[in-house]
Amino acid sequence: VTLLNVSPVLDHVVPVSASIVAGFLAVAVMCSGRLVWRMLLDRWTRAKGDDRQPVIVMGAGDLAVTGGAQDLLEADFTYNVDKLEPSVEYSDSRLVVRQPEIGGVPALQGITDFRNEWDLRLHDGVPMELTLNMGAGTSDLRLAGLSLTGLDVNLGAGLSTIDLTGDWANDLEAAIEAGAADLTVRLPRDVGVRVEVDAGPTAVSAPDLTQDGNVYTNAAYGASDVTLQV
Repeated sequence: VTLLNVSPVLDHVVPVSASIVAGFLAVAVMCSGRLVWRMLLDRWTRAKGDDRQPVIVMGAGDLAVTGGAQDLLEADFTYNVDKLEPSVEYSDSRLVVRQPEIGGVPALQGITDFRNEWDLRLHDGVPMELTLNMGAGTSDLRLAGLSLTGLDVNLGAGLSTIDLTGDWANDLEAAIEAGAADLTVRLPRDVGVRVEVDAGPTAVSAPDLTQDGNVYTNAAYGASDVTLQV
């Protein structure tokens, strides 16, 4: 696990996906299985409750999550095996993006050359408690700028980056379970950060943080109005 205390990096690129009429819109634009999804923001903001709850579940592949969407969800799914087509479900305050048969990799058994890429973009201004379960593969989670009220990430084997840099208006508690992942966490420099690493066979590199046992803090911890607890 690598913990980096860095300055903000904001480089969201928002492609134009498809026009929206109402609710969900799924447009198949490639015979290989590329889907473009968009979901209306006003339907999400009318949901009851203070926090919205996006849940992302992916078994194996390449996952990118970032902000910058004009609507609640703008997503590109690219895959070359029909059974990998994801499902997108919305009910009340809960949005679920899920790969089929996610309890294990049964959907991929016997397949040696599959392609499964998700590029998900969420709206920056909607408060949300984000849950993400990722199996084997690579993940690039650029979460700086999102209005997160909670974060729960479970990663399997593979290479993963979680970017939490930027200015945070409110405190955040984030739980990250890395498993066998090679994980890099980018942390803000001007917002107080406290990271507690559970004991285990984990090598931690945190050159810019102060270590006290299994707890790591940055220079802004205890001095800033906002604190990130990881």
